[in-house]
Amino acid sequence: MKTLKDILKNITPEAVIGDLNQPVSRIVIDSKEAGKESVFVAIKGLKADGHEFIEQAILKEARAIVCQTLPTVLYPRVTYIQVKNTTMAVGPMASAFFDSPSQKLALVGITGTNGKTTIATLLYRLFKQLGYSSGLISTIENRIDDEVFPAHLTTPDAISLNSLLYKMVEAGCSHVFMEVSSHAIVQGRVNGLDFSGGIFTNLTHDHLDYHKTFANYRDAKKMFFDQLGIKAFALSNADDPNGEIMLQNTKARRYFYGLRNLADFHARILEMDFDGMFLNIDGNEAWFRLTGRFNAYNLLAIYGAAVLLGELPEKVLQVMSNLQPAEGRLETLKSEEGITAIVDYAHTPDALQNVIETIHDILGGGGRLIVVCGAGGDRDKTKRPKMAAIAAENADHVLLTSDNPRTEDPIQIINDMKSGLNPSLSYKVLSIPDRHEAIHIACMMAKAGDVILVAGKGHEKYQEINGIKYPFSDKEILSQYLHFLKQS
Repeated sequence: MKTLKDILKNITPEAVIGDLNQPVSRIVIDSKEAGKESVFVAIKGLKADGHEFIEQAILKEARAIVCQTLPTVLYPRVTYIQVKNTTMAVGPMASAFFDSPSQKLALVGITGTNGKTTIATLLYRLFKQLGYSSGLISTIENRIDDEVFPAHLTTPDAISLNSLLYKMVEAGCSHVFMEVSSHAIVQGRVNGLDFSGGIFTNLTHDHLDYHKTFANYRDAKKMFFDQLGIKAFALSNADDPNGEIMLQNTKARRYFYGLRNLADFHARILEMDFDGMFLNIDGNEAWFRLTGRFNAYNLLAIYGAAVLLGELPEKVLQVMSNLQPAEGRLETLKSEEGITAIVDYAHTPDALQNVIETIHDILGGGGRLIVVCGAGGDRDKTKRPKMAAIAAENADHVLLTSDNPRTEDPIQIINDMKSGLNPSLSYKVLSIPDRHEAIHIACMMAKAGDVILVAGKGHEKYQEINGIKYPFSDKEILSQYLHFLKQS
């Protein structure tokens, strides 16, 4: 069993009161989970300060407290460890407790605004098909080889994350691919992890409710690459304005991928339709089951990462050509009526623009585009009018509806979106707060040759309203009103 001294090996405490040779059974950040021989780390969060629950953790028999401010009353049987920042300290502590699992894995982190889930998921599938036992940590799900675990956050807290990586090591995994959110970086959830590589996708408008400014959001992403070691690779998007900035201060080996600018990994789109696209990647041509310019970037990042991990380019492309898209990411469904329905997770202005541009590129002027979209409640409000404007300017019909309203009034969210509309385009916009009804009306409006885009929720199987998650699937609702052909 580990001792306090063992789990503090990568931490320099400001003060220690008590015995560091005490055994440690677990580390917790929730006082309710404290127990015999546990260590409670008092985190200062956005909604609560863990320091207020130190007494509660001790009453539940926690034997050690890690805190920024020592409590007034000190119990003789308890060891107190004062650190400068508990949020930043918990990651290295968790890593030490679980025997530094990331050092025993080829761990690759993917960060950026859009594309994280697709890249992480397809890298996992690629390496599985290449014969490796692999792990996945993503927005949709977590996987330990073939075993599936539900995902509650894009990037789990530091303790859960290291526990998951430990289980992956125990299961014999050699490679792990994980999404790294900006929240996770700022909150130290990935501190103490040893990454073999990092991938930057792109940077657009998102999460300003949390980061406040775009510069803060950018710097949060950059922090991930600043922390990479000299043995790691850093693979960045050469065509994104922030692609070079991300790697300015990294110690890792620098590589770039792109479609337009000079890059280590380069691609050209040769053909594209709703079933996939034909790409030339570094002189090799291959067909892929993903479509759209933004997916060309995703595929190029996947290819580049696999090659940097030591795989043969020709073998990588051969396996990649059979990979299916991640669930709810430009997921295309064709109906017997000749209507194409697309379910996509697009919940930022840039992501919505990318999907709509892809649809128009493929339609080529034939058929109408009907867009169903909303915006999440209790999240960045500044992107709402931009998303409505993009939909109205680029679609034939727009149905503004609910996404996950959470604690906000759906009608107010829709009104926020409508504030970005050009009055001359209001004739093509309907406001329908009930998402089920909005999808139903879109299906009734569509005819052969048309495309219905249902954006915002993608893979999600619920709709969150006032703290309750109700069963809801965009794909299932669509299937109630359209007769889909079986996908090959």
